[in-house]
Amino acid sequence: MDIDIDAIGEDLPLLEGIRTTRAIRRLKPDPVPKALIRKVCEAGTFAPSGGNRQPWQFVAVTEPARRAWVAERYRKAFADYIAPALEAAKAPDFPESGRRMQRAALHLAEHLHEAPVHLFVAGWTRHGQPQLQALMPAVQNVLLACRAVGLGASLTTVHRAFGEEIDAWLGLPENCPTQRSSSVVGSG
Repeated sequence: MDIDIDAIGEDLPLLEGIRTTRAIRRLKPDPVPKALIRKVCEAGTFAPSGGNRQPWQFVAVTEPARRAWVAERYRKAFADYIAPALEAAKAPDFPESGRRMQRAALHLAEHLHEAPVHLFVAGWTRHGQPQLQALMPAVQNVLLACRAVGLGASLTTVHRAFGEEIDAWLGLPENCPTQRSSSVVGSG
């Protein structure tokens, strides 16, 4: 099926997109065209940034072996991260909505390697500090663009437990880490 990259997503009303964008953690393994990845990244570049610094850098990981490498580290960090919540969920009065979210997060961790795209949003530091005030709007724009073009996406920073290792592996310079900034992982 051919996709009209220029037209896809252009007709979604803004407020509807905002109201209906949510974290999608059960992702299809179908390949995502590079032009579509570029389109959602481009949406990120239209985000506001102080002084118009535009400190972001987008890194899309699509190769199966590289996605597996990220997923392996993600699963290790996620196991530690979710352990207290899983323990809390054993209480009879724990809300079912919380259990559903846990199941979805566990599914993402267990199947992250299958997601066709791991999209990292890194950012240049300023005075040694991340510019989250610029990166977070860029990430939100990417999430909205994914919604508009029919891709699932979820915001996560769990990979930061292996931050320096992952940043080096991605080829990011020290002053442009994914550190404490956000990654949109798994479009599909």
